Parts: sequence; structure tokens; C-alpha cells
Amino acid sequence: MQTADTSLKRRAIRYLVRQAHQPRGVVGWAVGRMFAHRPSNRQRNIWAVSLLDVRPTDRVLEIGFGPGVAIAELAGRATRGHVYGIDHSQAMVRQASRRNAAAVRARRVHLTHASVERLPSFDEPLDAILAVNTVGFWPDSVERLRELRRLLRPAGRIALVSQPRCPGATRDTTVRAAQELQDLLTQAGFAHPQVRTLDLDPPVACVLATNPT
Repeated sequence: MQTADTSLKRRAIRYLVRQAHQPRGVVGWAVGRMFAHRPSNRQRNIWAVSLLDVRPTDRVLEIGFGPGVAIAELAGRATRGHVYGIDHSQAMVRQASRRNAAAVRARRVHLTHASVERLPSFDEPLDAILAVNTVGFWPDSVERLRELRRLLRPAGRIALVSQPRCPGATRDTTVRAAQELQDLLTQAGFAHPQVRTLDLDPPVACVLATNPT
């Protein structure tokens, strides 16, 4: 019985991890709601946006926007610009669209069901790019980052955020995650990587870099 219970728990954990990666259906909707209202998630997203130094006329892209918390914060800063978002979960596109309904109607926010491997066209260069806890899921992360760098204007900014969610994650886990993100950005041709840390449990690392001029 103990073996059966352990197997059931493992299957449940794997299912929840899949839902966190790509929320679907009613369970995916509930996962998105949980992410949107968890205080640490909200604090992490708002903090990450503040580090990007978004200006009123900026054109900004978020990859993997989830329930749309950071999208709302970006839209509140890029008041005369444009905020784009892509997410590979239809459930999150619907939830984020409701959360940002006024900005979507005003055509200041455009949310698309898409993956980082198949980016839509953005017509003009972007000023800033944000990705929170998604880079680890990207296939061939360096090539994806090279493609994103080509979308940025010269001196455009990127912020990659990681808050490790593996069991037993500690400050050391966050330090290692930050170093991995720095290495990826450097390999992709970005310049001047800098690490900022938010003291949550576990800590959050944000690695900032720029597109060389």
C-alpha cells in the first residue's frame, strides 16, 4: 500500500509540474489563479519589471506571461508604447487577457498564443524583453536568446528571472541558476550581464543584459 501511495503521489506531482509548465483546462485555470494571487509571485514579477526601467514609449515583450501580472505592470509603465506577450498556454492567454482587458481593448497590449521557438512578427525593434522562470523550458536556449537579441534595438535590455522551485532549493541553488543565465546570455552575444537578487524563499535572481550597440 505504501508503494502504491508513493507512486500516486509521484504521478500527482508530475501532473502538477506539467500544469505549471503549460496550464490546460480547469486545472490549468486554477493553477494560473494560484500563481496570480500568491504574494511571492506577485512581488517577484513586479520587482523584475522595475529592474527593466521601462519608459512610457517603450515596446516590450514578455515571454511566458502566465496569468498576466507582469504584463499589467509593464502596461502601467509603457503608457504610450506597446506591450507584447507570448505564452504557449491558451488558458493563460485567456486569463491574462481578462486581467488586462482595458489595455487589450486600447490596443496597447497584444497577447498571443505562441512559443519561443515560433515567435510572431513585432514589426519594429523592441526596447526590452522579460522572461520569468521560463528559460529552463526553452529548447536550445542559446539559439532562442540569439533570436531575441535580433529583435532588440541596439542597447535594448533583457531581464531573465529565476526563482528555483525544485525541492530543497536554497540560496546556493539561486546563485547557480543566476550563473547559468549569465553564461547563456554571454554565449548569445549579450553584453554587460548584471545580477540582482530579491530575498524571498528561495531567493530570486534577475540577470540583466543589453544588446551591444
